[in-house]
Amino acid sequence: MYSRIINIPVNKSFFLFGPRATGKTTWLRHQFPTGIRIDLLESKTYNSLLASPSKLEELIPPHFDDWLIIDEIQRVPELLNEVHRLIEERKIKFVLTGSSARKLRDRGVNLLAGRALTRFMYPLTAGELGGDFSLSKSLKFGHLPAIFSEPDPGDYLTSYIQTYLREEVQQEGLTRNLQTFARFLEAASFSQASILNISEVARECQSNRKLVEAYFYILEDLLLAHRIPIFSKRAKRRLGAHPKFFFFDAGVYRAIRPKGPLDSPEEIDGSALETLVFQELRAVNDLFRLKFELYYWHTSTGHEVDFVLYGKNGLIAIEVKRAAKIRTKDLRGLKLFAHDYPQATLFLFYGGDKEIFVDNINLIPTGKALTTLPTLLGIKKDH
Repeated sequence: MYSRIINIPVNKSFFLFGPRATGKTTWLRHQFPTGIRIDLLESKTYNSLLASPSKLEELIPPHFDDWLIIDEIQRVPELLNEVHRLIEERKIKFVLTGSSARKLRDRGVNLLAGRALTRFMYPLTAGELGGDFSLSKSLKFGHLPAIFSEPDPGDYLTSYIQTYLREEVQQEGLTRNLQTFARFLEAASFSQASILNISEVARECQSNRKLVEAYFYILEDLLLAHRIPIFSKRAKRRLGAHPKFFFFDAGVYRAIRPKGPLDSPEEIDGSALETLVFQELRAVNDLFRLKFELYYWHTSTGHEVDFVLYGKNGLIAIEVKRAAKIRTKDLRGLKLFAHDYPQATLFLFYGGDKEIFVDNINLIPTGKALTTLPTLLGIKKDH
């Protein structure tokens, strides 16, 4: 098992959120081998606690002094009342995992404010993979942990889409028409790493705009997709307004994305590359507590910077290019951004093999950039 970068609270209960198959259960078994685990995906346990949440205490031995793990807590949100009570009365330490924050956000989480911290599990990062990191493999299959043990990663990803995504949606009662939702997933994949136009997605999957907007919220609630806003702080020129859309993992995106004779491999590969950088930025930012806010930048005249990180640690602009040879026009977005924000640190991740500097822009081979990303974002090497 790969060593995961998660800051475990000391003697403090915590939520552990993350999409299915990111390795939450495996990590918890390794990290808390003597803890008690209650799995709400197990039908008998689920039905019992759903009918009577107070039965939770019956599953805990007297004088229990270890960690109590409840998997998929969002399936029985009412358990949080019991969790709250047991933290207060018996000082029990809980790990509450979930692949959906939707129900908890609406019902109960505030009861644990200050009593339970929040942590997230992401697909593996390049740093966690270490010597097993391969940019070409990552672009093709992404970073879900099972990818690195499955004999056929592509088949695994297809199964992940066909079973987990649709089963999860059905299980949560989020939509009655799975065929329409499946069409929506494919239509949404054409917006990957692009400015999101919900009306266009609705036309593509032959659904009404209101339904499609609800589907996007479902993806976000299940931690399967994210929208990043445009960076407009102290803007000096006209900017776009729509967010940029990403499925959470490059391999998952490629498994959803239809491929036909009119589809350019370069277009799909470009979106996968930007997705890989996106998921690494999100993970590193959170796991190392950098507290950047993640944006992109797009002017009304079409100039763009793929990612902007803004926070107490500074302002960083990152452009991502597949090409091994960078042309002058590839630098225009970063140069324009630097004109408006001269304090920004500028990076261009590209397909070459040398690190070079051009007009205060640090050009770094993408593979190297991802494996050294914490350092690039300000983490000292001995952290």
